[in-house]
Amino acid sequence: MFFNINKKLFSDGLNIVSKAVSLNSPLPVYHNIKLSVKDDYIQLTASDGDISIETIINKENDNLSINSTGDILLDGRYFSDMIRKVDSDTVDVEIIDGNLCSIRGSAVSFEITGVNAQEFPLIQFNKPDNYFSMNVNTLKDIILQTCFACSDKETKAILTGVNFSCVDNVLTTVATDSYRLAQKVIYLDESNNFNVTIPAKNLLDISKIMPSDGKVDIYVDDKKALFVFDNVLVQTRLIEGNYPQTSRLIPTSFISELTVDARDFLSALERASFIKNEGVNIVRLQLTEDNILLTCKSNEIISQEVIVPTSFTGEAIDISFKGNYVYDAIRALNTYEVKINLCGSMKPFTLVSTNSDQLLQLVLPIKTYN
Repeated sequence: MFFNINKKLFSDGLNIVSKAVSLNSPLPVYHNIKLSVKDDYIQLTASDGDISIETIINKENDNLSINSTGDILLDGRYFSDMIRKVDSDTVDVEIIDGNLCSIRGSAVSFEITGVNAQEFPLIQFNKPDNYFSMNVNTLKDIILQTCFACSDKETKAILTGVNFSCVDNVLTTVATDSYRLAQKVIYLDESNNFNVTIPAKNLLDISKIMPSDGKVDIYVDDKKALFVFDNVLVQTRLIEGNYPQTSRLIPTSFISELTVDARDFLSALERASFIKNEGVNIVRLQLTEDNILLTCKSNEIISQEVIVPTSFTGEAIDISFKGNYVYDAIRALNTYEVKINLCGSMKPFTLVSTNSDQLLQLVLPIKTYN
């Protein structure tokens, strides 16, 4: 194996697949990136057994010159660092003795011992029949606006992922940790029918390597989801089990509805966020016809702030909740005005944008003794 390649092009490819390198895996093979050099392209592959990423660098525009082909596994962390530290615009990569890999720039050279490529598990990036496509920025929005509401407790494994459920051309994505919920509805060009739950961690990794624009093709079956964009394939396992029927948790009628300026409300929550009672930031909201009184207190500190709603209808209400949950929900809505719908002091309430009903946030209240 011997090739010369543009350093930035190669480094970008390594950065993409590095998202799947697991430095903590008990299986050493998952610490590596598989480098496969063919006649007309280079293929980079990495996997941690949970998510697998493959990207191809084609031989075009004089960015890549291939003298000989071959395959090898190289430590993902050190190999990527070595390429970044090369002191020239191009880099020579050569297997010089068995599994010894030489990396050379103008005046800098490195050597790293690789592993036989046959040690790497066989990964089938085949495309399942269920398929749909969307703009990459739409998928990024889904990930940003739902993943934060997933559980981080492996004891509830199904809740550590985002549920993607499609009926006809309506795709509903839901995340919940049992105390809050985020739901986004997207209308697809294609009609489909599936119900899968994808690990939130893997979705966040995918969002980091997607391009700034373009389309992403998504293929799903009962075992995996495959994301395809540019020359990149990202394959993730699914979380087994039945996702909870969250639609029945979302209230449809309310006793109070108010609209607030999102920035004002976020600022008030942020100012109160340093006050914690037994490690929890609990905010009390007292709603009247004239204003909203936000109170946050511990044994030593009390913070109170009055906010004037843009509009209000319904009954006066007194409700408490985790301040960071509502803060995260409003941030995810990414809107100037937020509509808050309340059902009672001990019932879930929803937050939506005044401009769109595609995204809904739900938060459960907390019982307090004020």
